[in-house]
Amino acid sequence: MSQPPLPSATQPPAHAPLLSLDEALARLMQVVRPFDAAQAQRVSTFDALGRVLAADVRALVDVPPADNTAMDGYAMRCADVPAAGTMLPVSQRTPAGVVGEPLVPGTVARIFTGAQVPPGADAVVKQEQCTAVDGGAVRIDTVPQHGQSIRRRGEDVRTGSIVLPAGTRLRPQALGLAASVGAATLAVARRPRIALFSTGDELVMPGELAPEQMKPGAIYDSNRYTLRALIQALGCECTDLGTVPDRLDATREALRRAAQDHDLIVTSGGVSVGEEDHIKPAVEAEGHLDLWQMSIKPGKPLAFGVVHRGAPSLAQRPAYFVGLPGNPVSSFVTFFLVVRPVLLHLQGVIDWQPRPVPMRADFDWPRPDKRREFLRVRRNDAGGLDLFPSQGSGVLTSAVWGDGVVDNPSSQAIRVGDRVDYLPFSELLS
Repeated sequence: MSQPPLPSATQPPAHAPLLSLDEALARLMQVVRPFDAAQAQRVSTFDALGRVLAADVRALVDVPPADNTAMDGYAMRCADVPAAGTMLPVSQRTPAGVVGEPLVPGTVARIFTGAQVPPGADAVVKQEQCTAVDGGAVRIDTVPQHGQSIRRRGEDVRTGSIVLPAGTRLRPQALGLAASVGAATLAVARRPRIALFSTGDELVMPGELAPEQMKPGAIYDSNRYTLRALIQALGCECTDLGTVPDRLDATREALRRAAQDHDLIVTSGGVSVGEEDHIKPAVEAEGHLDLWQMSIKPGKPLAFGVVHRGAPSLAQRPAYFVGLPGNPVSSFVTFFLVVRPVLLHLQGVIDWQPRPVPMRADFDWPRPDKRREFLRVRRNDAGGLDLFPSQGSGVLTSAVWGDGVVDNPSSQAIRVGDRVDYLPFSELLS
């Protein structure tokens, strides 16, 4: 299967219309191919948290496997309790894990949560509505209804049914469901392998130089720390290739090395249209590059492309390339808007779109941008959202202070009390 061509020109013409985020994502999904089923791995259900199912999980048993009680109480026949206050002898005791004898007519069975309902019983009355009396009997203080407090066999899951479809990203409750139907192991997509590096002679790693030793114009490389953590938070393997010298030959060599063993190469900075840097010519020399201008704020510039692998056996699947903006908040925002969907799509996730939560704005935003904006906010104790005072793309403190963003449509002013679409970081970064 040949690789689809990148669906836009390498260099957008001057004054080209900005791409909407939805258009950019559609182009990415058109080009990026999910992993082949043959690459699936089988792992213990215990160890599958965060992985993506490569095959449906079907139930090997009914859940529950037999009629059982939802609570502690007494199992009985409704016909034996025509009125509240009826007293019946206790003929057996049935804890969980014990199969009771058929219920003798005119008697009750003491039963405990999860225990199989003895044959012949058609209701369970909770112990709070019963009173034990002398002589091993019990008074039923209510009239039972047929089927009361009984969980029927297979009412949750039927044998052979699909309980988890392929493309599901496994959360803790999904692992419990898989175990409940007898799945000891699961077929999952392999983890994406991501290469990360920075370019720029102005970048310094924390710890290399004290602030007073740095040359004028030098800055600490914060983006690589953020991006590496984001990649790892999504359960992917990340190879940090460090800071590449600001030379074309070094950048091309880094791309070739990264392409051999990785599915995606991520960089930050140097992707603005017309900027003089080595990323653009290096990617074009080793593969193909598109420079897109997206109608979002922060995060307008984005580079997407492919870097060809040298090994003939891997020629049909190149390494994808995403170049993010250099401003810290722009890099952070475009990662969860663009890179996160790519990483989930590679693994076959079907439902990767984040779901906004309608919430009340406790702030004014009177001068909106023409671009779609992602405003850093934080939930307050009154049930609304507060806005960070500075929304600049270089203000990384806003992303630490906030617990999410407001997805604000282009040119949309916000007044106190308006309903807005809130995207929590807990969903965007998981």
